[in-house]
Amino acid sequence: MAPLIFLTIGTLAALVAGRAGVRWLRPWPVPLRVGLALMFTVTGIAHFVGMRQDLIDMVPPALPAPGLLVTVTGVLELAGAAALLRERTAPWAAGGLSLMLVGMFPANVHLALNGTGLPWDDRLLPRTLMQVVFLAATLAVALHHMRRKDDTPPREPAKALSGEAF
Repeated sequence: MAPLIFLTIGTLAALVAGRAGVRWLRPWPVPLRVGLALMFTVTGIAHFVGMRQDLIDMVPPALPAPGLLVTVTGVLELAGAAALLRERTAPWAAGGLSLMLVGMFPANVHLALNGTGLPWDDRLLPRTLMQVVFLAATLAVALHHMRRKDDTPPREPAKALSGEAF
């Protein structure tokens, strides 16, 4: 539940700041990127501090090296959070984080079905719905940037390169 709270609070705070006059926060994807960055920063840090063992216990037994998997996903979450904050890297980060959310979903199913004593609700439906929200947010950022890129008209080649100058 905590990641959803961070996503919501981060996004709302950035929306309010954008409406209050912070120009770069005005386009709707930017506050969403800020909320996602906050969420993935908090969850990424949890891979190393505080909940590390709980996260290792979430890894399904069929997967090798649970500690290494938790470390790698923590690093990817932190890198993705930083990349979400840059316009240029945001669509790549959102796409990569989307793939990671899908790839990590089996750990959520394993936790919901086997329970590891984590302090939040271990039922499958609430965990699945939260994952859907996170995935929808990352995909919205990625798709917005892809759509915007497709809407921009192609640049005119320089006359010297197009043969018109000769």
